[in-house]
Amino acid sequence: MKNKRQVFRTVILCVLLFAVVFTVYANFTKEKGDIKKGSDAPDFVLQTLDGKEVRLSELKGKGVFLNFWGTWCKPCEKEMPYMENQYSKFKEKNVEILPVNIGESDLSVSTFVERHGLSFPILMDRKSEIVDLYNIGPIPTTILIDAEGKIVDSITGTLTEQDIINHLTSISLS
Repeated sequence: MKNKRQVFRTVILCVLLFAVVFTVYANFTKEKGDIKKGSDAPDFVLQTLDGKEVRLSELKGKGVFLNFWGTWCKPCEKEMPYMENQYSKFKEKNVEILPVNIGESDLSVSTFVERHGLSFPILMDRKSEIVDLYNIGPIPTTILIDAEGKIVDSITGTLTEQDIINHLTSISLS
């Protein structure tokens, strides 16, 4: 009887161990957003800081400069004035600049926006769902999307103003 209990416990322990190992393996190998050049940009809906909804698929026909950032990120802060300088010029060329803030409060983001005089819409990824969808690692990271909704490039690291101009030009229609 004691021997049967021991075998039963061992089998249960093995099943539980297998379940844990399988779960860990599945989480580390599951496909996240496919951000390969030429692939379709994964669609999403996010609210802007002022509460409007933006759906990426509704921007087809425009180039999209999707920039993932945080208020605490010094390289991100350095890029923001450059994006602001180019915002109105490239909006006329059918390009949207969409910075995606990663999981911060509305108060900290609105304070940042006011301090830097930013006029473009700020998307709020409050639960980091889009960060996961696009498999974003370090920030700043910028995803360039063409008018057909295809990924043109993914750039990690600080961009100079000239870099931003070059990338915006690469996805503009004119």
